[in-house]
Amino acid sequence: MAETTLDRRVAAVRRFNRFYTLKIGALEEGHSKSRFSLAEARVLYELANRARPTAGELARDLGLDAGYLSRILAGFDKSGLLVKEPSDSDGRQSHLVLTPAGRAAFAPMNAATKAGIGQMLRGIDGEGQERLVAAMRTIETLLGGDPESRAPYLLRPHRPGDMGWVVAAHGALYSREYGWDQSFEAMVAEIVAKFIRHYDPARECCWMAEKDGETVGSSFVVRKSASVAKLRMVIVDPRARGMGIGQRLVAECIRFARQAQYRKMTLWTNSILHAARHLYEQAGFTLVKSEPHSSFGHDLVGEIWELKL
Repeated sequence: MAETTLDRRVAAVRRFNRFYTLKIGALEEGHSKSRFSLAEARVLYELANRARPTAGELARDLGLDAGYLSRILAGFDKSGLLVKEPSDSDGRQSHLVLTPAGRAAFAPMNAATKAGIGQMLRGIDGEGQERLVAAMRTIETLLGGDPESRAPYLLRPHRPGDMGWVVAAHGALYSREYGWDQSFEAMVAEIVAKFIRHYDPARECCWMAEKDGETVGSSFVVRKSASVAKLRMVIVDPRARGMGIGQRLVAECIRFARQAQYRKMTLWTNSILHAARHLYEQAGFTLVKSEPHSSFGHDLVGEIWELKL
């Protein structure tokens, strides 16, 4: 029987699958050095990059047997990597959330995978990288994927180099939008330096938001006292606004603070930052104190907001 056009295309797809499987296998070799199986690593990745998924959603999207997934989740729960939060809308469902220990377990795997992909991409020039990413998007689209709506962004723990972005982003944005001088950038630099020097992963965290591989946001939980956490340096790049990133950055910080057993969360902001104030109000914070001050080249009204945990 003569080979048809469809036969040739099937052969081409199979050839690509073999090639890509070998490439991905090489990138995922790092998982063999960790205590997690490949399936466990996939589940851990989804938990780290989704907003409170259910077990049913994970089983469906990962193509895992429900019983097998249940055993993985039970293991995570027993190891203190995972907590289950009851759904407000359906008492039969639970939302899955990584604990600080779970985030800490995910961080080195995530870093190793990103480093492997980066090494692969460095062997291709800039134009070639763009063509590769465009081709991948084409494959996703033609095969029914919708990556932009499913995962328009991801949150991850901080890593080396992120603090420079936090300082630069704050300095540039507040100068451009509010006319604040460099003393504000200096203050942010002092805050992040202190965070790194005295970082306690059991009681403090930093979330970085990424979109299309670029950093677009940050938020921090820092220890103020044994019972009080402080929310700091919540920022979203203007190009990534309107996607719910700010709300999720704040929500994840609140969730972390509760898991770390703080009783209260506090923050300091200024009255002219209307979008930020609205974000905090939506999250349940209440304004408890206002005080005029002269800072960053302007006369401002500072505000302290609090949230009982």
